[in-house]
This record gives sequence, structure tokens and C-alpha cells, in this order.
Amino acid sequence: MELAEGLQRLCTHITSAEVLSHPHWRIRIEASVDPFELARALVEVWGLLRSESGHDVDHSILALGGRKDTPSAAGSPLEPGAWGVDIVETADAKGFLEAINWEGLKASRPVDGVFEVERQPC
Repeated sequence: MELAEGLQRLCTHITSAEVLSHPHWRIRIEASVDPFELARALVEVWGLLRSESGHDVDHSILALGGRKDTPSAAGSPLEPGAWGVDIVETADAKGFLEAINWEGLKASRPVDGVFEVERQPC
């Protein structure tokens, strides 16, 4: 099953899921809830999809979200005001966030323009 279809099947908040042809962004999702609530649902649904496909989900799943507050680069699917959310699977959530300087990245953004959600290992 395609990832976009699986996400839409398991997450009732998703009203549309479209596969993108882009080197970073994989799926454009439209939802009936705010980005933070969607991210909370996505980390759970992501774990379910991984389990359904036979993978052990004994690690953290992060949703790192940021609102696009500046003009988009050519070819970017993100329009100003839209949210981009990266889903990350990691054995060490704290170490991963430190490695990418997440606190520094958040500090340079408006408080309401960035978030992180973590699904703890099972």
C-alpha cells in the first residue's frame, strides 16, 4: 500500500493526501485539524503503518513542524503560511534533536511557528 493511502486510511483527520515529486517533501496532506493536532495523530499512525509492514517500532518517532514564514524557493510545495512537518524515526530522540540544534532552530522562529511531537518507543 502506498504511504499516502495508508496515512489517509488510518488518520481520520486527513481529508487529502497527495504524493509529491520533490527531493525533500514526499506527501502533501490537508486535514480537518490544526497542524499540531495532526502531528500528534501522525506519529501514532506512522508507528501503526510501520508495524503493519513488519517493522519493529521500538524507537521514538518525532514530528518536527515549522510554518513557512518566508517566500518559498522555486519548486517548493510549501506556500507562505503552510506547515511543513518532518517525520523522524530515531533510537535517541534527545541526541537527534541536539545533533540538529533543534533548540537553536526553534529560538530563531516565532513561538507559534514551530513545534515538536514525540511518540515514545513501545
